[in-house]
Amino acid sequence: MIVRMRPATDRKPAAIALRLLLLALILPTLAASAPRPNFLLIFTDDHGYGDVSTYGPSDVRTPHIDRIAAEGMLFTTMRANGTVCSPSRAALLTGLHADRVGVPGVIRSNPRDSWGYFDPKVPTLADLLGDAGYHTALIGKWHLGLGTPNTPNERGFAHFHGFLGDMMDSYTTHRRHGENYMRRNAEVIEPEGHATDLFSDWAAGHLRERAKTPGQPFFLYLAYNAPHFPIEPPAEWLAKVKQRAPQMGDKRARNVAFVEHLDAGIGRVLAALDDSGLARDTVVVFTADNGGSLPHAQNNGPWRGGKQDHYDGGLRVPFMVRWPAGIQAGSRSDHAGLVFDLFPTFAGLAGATPAAELDAVSLLPVLKGGAAATAPRDLYFVRREGGLTYGGNSCEALVRGDWKILRNDPFSPLELYHLKEDPRETRDLAATHRKKFEELAAALRHHIQRGGSTPWQAPND
Repeated sequence: MIVRMRPATDRKPAAIALRLLLLALILPTLAASAPRPNFLLIFTDDHGYGDVSTYGPSDVRTPHIDRIAAEGMLFTTMRANGTVCSPSRAALLTGLHADRVGVPGVIRSNPRDSWGYFDPKVPTLADLLGDAGYHTALIGKWHLGLGTPNTPNERGFAHFHGFLGDMMDSYTTHRRHGENYMRRNAEVIEPEGHATDLFSDWAAGHLRERAKTPGQPFFLYLAYNAPHFPIEPPAEWLAKVKQRAPQMGDKRARNVAFVEHLDAGIGRVLAALDDSGLARDTVVVFTADNGGSLPHAQNNGPWRGGKQDHYDGGLRVPFMVRWPAGIQAGSRSDHAGLVFDLFPTFAGLAGATPAAELDAVSLLPVLKGGAAATAPRDLYFVRREGGLTYGGNSCEALVRGDWKILRNDPFSPLELYHLKEDPRETRDLAATHRKKFEELAAALRHHIQRGGSTPWQAPND
């Protein structure tokens, strides 16, 4: 419906009031009747910025991931919320910094080496979207708890088909320390096949099922274990890489084949979206939990460091959003955000209001071609870890504009970098720029204090 209004100089006050009343009644109805998009969030594990070919010349070929960028918006300056798995996932699903929801470190199957406890009182994105009428599903890796109250079905997902734990000892046996963590909801399952193929096929099937319920929008969180080590590409994929690049070292060739096999699975998922007629009204996001692992020959582009590091090689991740109904194809953004900004973005598109004060900021203005709607904010990162190297302590990092302060392990001094002048973080300015150093160190302490109010160990019974 279109309400036409004459210029204000041609209307009497009573007429103006009547027309404003009509608008007040009509516009909410129009907004409510507008279709809400579906959400498909593809989240990979330890995926380096340089292991997606759309970002520049690369020895890896990812045509299906690249397609998401070509048909949507490619982000060049996004960072994960952490340098390891659990903190990034906890932040993504809550819109809060990881230590504020009790997950500053990796949640592991061995309680003596587990450094997080996902606060069950904090609503998740799945809770929010489920309450807004969405069907919610997680296919793939969870890694935020192995039992009550922190299983996917208890944290907002109506459907779970995947792996509860942190990493698989093998992609074909799906065990971790000999234990089976593969589930369909609460049922223990024994699927056969490579985990990447299983998750891709389950996701494609799920999309076809959702197409049979066109009146209900959906949120599918597709979280692959790949390309997390062990680097186990199927033999035929490794053979193809070695045939085209015989000079490539074995370690790198295995990783390239692993990523290309993953990309093919994503291609099958996108094809299911197309074939089901869901693509136009579905927001598709591709991103990762942290940078790639350098010891496993993964590529983080030009950035220093990798997984586990607070240097940008551990934090910069591929990030792209496709939504044919709402995003211009072939667009790019250098907006420096964090992956958990998807929380308020999805909430806004779904017409939902988060219950908590979020640390995340909506990307909607950016997706529409503008700038972020809020003032610049600090980007905060934390990692807690055990072993002799870390001793159960934490280390943190903070980005404020072009400046970055970090400690890459709990026992080293803080370092300071100017990212615009030194994007590869090679010149530590802590000794020469003391005023800026003290300013950012104080901001970092504030975040550490906030995070300290949330327990990161399960309460004793």
